[in-house]
Formats: sequence, structure tokens, C-alpha cells
Amino acid sequence: MSGQMRIAFDLSFTHTEGRWAAPGSWVGADYPDLGAFVELALAAERGGVDMLFFGDGVGVPDTWQGSMDAAIEYGIQWPRQDMSPFIAAMAQATRHIGFGLTYSSTYMHPFYVARLLNSLDHVTGGRVAFNVVASGRVTDAANYGLDGLPDHDGRYARMEEFVEVCQALWDSVEPDAIVRDRVTGRFADPAKVHRVDHDGTYFKVAGPLPSVPSPQGRPVLVQAGASPRGIAASAAFADVVFGMGGHLPSQVSHRERLDAALVAAGRDPADVGILWAIQAIVAESEDEAKSRKDRMAQMLPLDAVGAYLSYNSGFDFSTLPSSFALAEVADAIAAAQATQAGFVQRLIALRGDDATMTRDEFFDEGWRWATGYEQTVAGTPGQVADDLEAQFEATGRRGGFMICNPSTMPGSLHDVVGLLMPELRRRGLVRDGYAGATLRENLLGR
Repeated sequence: MSGQMRIAFDLSFTHTEGRWAAPGSWVGADYPDLGAFVELALAAERGGVDMLFFGDGVGVPDTWQGSMDAAIEYGIQWPRQDMSPFIAAMAQATRHIGFGLTYSSTYMHPFYVARLLNSLDHVTGGRVAFNVVASGRVTDAANYGLDGLPDHDGRYARMEEFVEVCQALWDSVEPDAIVRDRVTGRFADPAKVHRVDHDGTYFKVAGPLPSVPSPQGRPVLVQAGASPRGIAASAAFADVVFGMGGHLPSQVSHRERLDAALVAAGRDPADVGILWAIQAIVAESEDEAKSRKDRMAQMLPLDAVGAYLSYNSGFDFSTLPSSFALAEVADAIAAAQATQAGFVQRLIALRGDDATMTRDEFFDEGWRWATGYEQTVAGTPGQVADDLEAQFEATGRRGGFMICNPSTMPGSLHDVVGLLMPELRRRGLVRDGYAGATLRENLLGR
């Protein structure tokens, strides 16, 4: 993935954290209006965007004050639909753009997911990516009958076996196994269809997959782990990594640690890019862009911010004392087996391992994080392109950017497509058109 940037849009939360009520957003449509998503897919394809990405979570946030009331009242990280049928519909209106779909290896079964993604790859003509996650939210675990989160490192071990089983199932019917000889009545060659007979720590699967091989054979695999164990999982199987942008030293460190893990796993670091998660506000003038960014920080009340931060960190921040050490909070999060690469860890990266904060300081920073202010690049097309180019160069020119949750829908996406993409194209930073028919060809170049 060296050379030119790849650009994806993360549309997971275009309707949450106050974005649904932003001026100009969701005008004439209410989530989950299929027509609105089809419009976004068409606009993104016209702009040459490589992929539309959909994260997922299956719980209503209830970590803050032990209640889901704030999340429901303000629309924090919910509602969430299963986006697979939406992707199937968007694919019928488009020809080139890819679609990233998220399922949890902690809760799902690999046979079901392998079969579903094979079918979606057929429906889309080979344009599906699978974002495999080791879910780190207690609320989600409760919906699958668990009293708490499984061990953090164990979730990644299960993920690696989950992907191993999926890959074996996708390979269980060879690409040329289907004969379809109308004269002899011979449909397929039995010698090219294989049982899997996987009997591992977490899964027992006989196989083969009862499906026709899909256009890509396997979907593109995306993984977002940033802890040491998560990076090891990325190095084991990921085609592309989803990383957190907005803090260049952390990005450079993530790239270096991933490269070392890839080498240890016997893989070429040049083959695996990172799509850095950012938010971008692009406008004709710098003042207009910055005004829009400043409005983002005013979207949420304290309870909404608390619900967002607590859900995504696995810790009830309403219990914070008036002053505390960040390391102590990070230790409590780790003890709960929750995410080890979230907001608190970012604060530690910014302030140091021994940093302390007051409660007021913490929530002041939390507002910026929950609304996306901290990760937002705002300016003219030239200014935003300068920022992206600097990040791209500093992290080895491998991968690109996942532009997350535009502040208004569809306006922000149209601004990026109509203003930023032409500027990136003029500089030779992105391709002029799509490279091939499948997402693997367009995103990975192979």
C-alpha cells in the first residue's frame, strides 16, 4: 500500500452525538433512511473514495451512572443498525466503491460470518471488507449472555482463531471447483472442495463452506487493535489497519510497532497500510471551516459526554474524584478487560505517564474527544491537504485516511468530495479513478 493515499469514509456515527441535529444535517431524511445512504455512496464514488466503512456496537451505553438514560436521551452511540442489507442496496447503485462491514469475533461464530461475507462479496461484485473487532464494551457483552468482558488478550487469541477458520472456509472451495457442465450434468469437481475439520481452542468447524467462491475469494481484512496484543493480531492477518489519527507522535509510534510486529510475523511492512481516523471540515474559507469546527464542541451536555466516554472506555467516569492520576484510571480500565487504546490512553500520551488531572479538566478534554473536535482538521482544501500530506509522509506513505463521521450529512461528505478530493488529486496524492473491479485491487493494489 505504498505510494498514493487511500481515502475511506467512516459513516458509523453520522446520526449520533448530536450530528443528527446539526444545521444542514439529515434534512428531509431520518436515520436509517436507505435513500440517504445510497446518495452518500453515489457521491463518494463520484469523488473517487475507496471505501465506505461501518463500525458496529450492539449495546445501548449504560456505563455512565449505571444507566442508559443519558445515551437514549441524547442519542449517544445509538441507535445502530446491522448495515449488511444497506450495503447490499448501496452496491446496486454503484460500481466501484468498496464497503467495510464490522462483526465481533468475541461474540459471533466464524462459520456464520464467513458465509454471510461470501454472499455479500457476490452481491457487491467483490467490494467487501471485513472489519473484525475484539469487542471491549461491557454493555455489548451482556446482550450475548456474558456477565463481563472476557480477558483482553484472550479476546485477541479468539480473534486470530476466528480469522483462521474464516480463511479456511473461504479457501475450502477452490476458485475453479465449479464446473457447470450442462452436457454431463457435472456441477463441480469433488477434488477441489475440502473439509476444514478445525478443532481449536475456541471453535470446532467441519466445513466446507456451502457457497460458490466469491469474486475476491476472501474479503479485505481490517483490524484496529492498538494495544501490544492488538498490534500482534493486526500483524497476523490484517490487510489494512484502522488507526487513530490526530496526534502525530502516537501515529509514528503505532506505525513503528506495527512494522516490527509484521517483520516478526514474516510479513512485508510495505504490504500493510494504516488508514488514520480523522475528521475533516473543508470549506472555501478558513474562517468558515473553523467556525463549523467550533460549533462541534457545543453539541453535547455533560451527561452526553459522560455516556460517550464511559461506554467507549468501560469505566464510569461519573465516579471520578475532584483530582486523580490518569495512570490509576488506566489501570482500572485494564483491570475491567476494557479497551486499552481509548481516551484515557490518549491523554497519557499527551500529558505523560505520571499526569494528574482535575475532574473539570478531564471533562473539558472529554467534550473535545466526544464531539470529534480533537481529531478534526479544519480549513480550506489546501490547508487540509497540507495536514494530510504531512501525516502521510511522517508515517511512511503507506495507507491513507478514514474520514470519520462528517459533522453534517450529506453536506460534509459533499464538501470533501467536491473540494478536498480534487486538491489531493491535483497534488498526485490520490489516484485519478479506480484501479480495478474489486476492493482488493483498489485498496490494496493486488
